[in-house]
Amino acid sequence: LDARGFIKTGPDLSHDDLAAAHWPLARLPHLLETSLPGVFAVGDVRAGNIKRVASAVGEGSIAISFVHQVLQE
Repeated sequence: LDARGFIKTGPDLSHDDLAAAHWPLARLPHLLETSLPGVFAVGDVRAGNIKRVASAVGEGSIAISFVHQVLQE
C-alpha cells in the first residue's frame, strides 16, 4: 500500500516493495498487477488512479488482457 492506503501496482512497486512481498517471479509485475502474482487492482483501490468510473472500466479491460497473459505463463 502507498502512504494513503491505496494499492500499488506495476511500476509503482519498488524493488523494496517486491522484496518485502517475496515476489517469486523473474519478471516484474504487469502494469496493474499487485505484489501478489496474478492479482490485479483497478479503479478506486489503485494508487495513481484518477477515481473515475470510466477509467476504472478501462483499467478493468486492460487487466483482463494481463490475466490472459498470466494464465499462459
